[in-house]
Amino acid sequence: MSIKIGLFGYGNIAKAVEKDINQYPDMELVAVFTRREPSLIEKESAAPVFSQEKACSMEGKIDVMLMCGSSVSDLPSQSPEMAGYFNIVDCFDTHAKIPGHFNKVNKAALESGKTAIISVGWDPGTFSLNRLLAQVILPRGKSYTFWGKGVSQGHSDAVRRVRGVKDAKQYTIPIDSALEAVRNGENPDFTPRNMHLRECFIVPEEGADKNEIEKTVKNMPNYFKDYDTIVHFISREEFIKNHSTIPHGGFVLRSGTTGEGNKQIIECSLKLDSNPEFTANVMLCYARAAFRLNKDGNIGCKTVFDIPPYLLFNGTQEEMRERLL
Repeated sequence: MSIKIGLFGYGNIAKAVEKDINQYPDMELVAVFTRREPSLIEKESAAPVFSQEKACSMEGKIDVMLMCGSSVSDLPSQSPEMAGYFNIVDCFDTHAKIPGHFNKVNKAALESGKTAIISVGWDPGTFSLNRLLAQVILPRGKSYTFWGKGVSQGHSDAVRRVRGVKDAKQYTIPIDSALEAVRNGENPDFTPRNMHLRECFIVPEEGADKNEIEKTVKNMPNYFKDYDTIVHFISREEFIKNHSTIPHGGFVLRSGTTGEGNKQIIECSLKLDSNPEFTANVMLCYARAAFRLNKDGNIGCKTVFDIPPYLLFNGTQEEMRERLL
């Protein structure tokens, strides 16, 4: 039996799910829900498109709803709402607000008897697991996460929502000297500003106040306020030519000591040609887990920390031991 997948929102991540779901033989895409006019949506799959207002009427026909909206303004309300009707997986990525988001989604999922897995992707997500594993192995040490160089979807979306912005991409860039200091086992203390630079390429609307846009972006809490941020205003033509792809990546490091001071460094890294396509694939793995958990009566909200790895694997536990252990 195929796991029936729905997409709530039809942006970059949803389009990536649509492209890659055929890699998952136990899943099928059965519906797309958009805030736009459904008849105007051009897509590759045969799944029907509905307005988001009609999603609740599909209760019982979708096994897992993938929440593909923005962490800035969509997921905080949409994930708890949809958890009242469906098992869900979201990619909420505002780290500082995850505990509050968890509580709201958990309440809705417990009341409806559904299973929700939030903050799924690569960070938060797979990098979160890297940080946990490294810390428990090296309890005497320090952890560091560097993002980039690459396009942050959440930060780019936050910039696009600033008044007067027509389009935008934001690149997160690790500061090389900081990364090398960690790799050398120096265990430095950093502020966010010491570790990353943020660079924005913005296409302004005609007549927009560029100074006001730049001021708003640089002072945006949880996104830019604590970083050195460079803002470039460019034409639409330059934007299309030089900023159409969405690469990303990063590094998780744990620098510690064992025994009588022997240095040990754990480093995990990702290099992604397509940030949304990678995130989409992670979400599909956790959709499988959400479906299985709910079948077993394990309801409420979960994070990647709560999911046993065998629930992600398309096969038996015996097959997993034979192939991967």
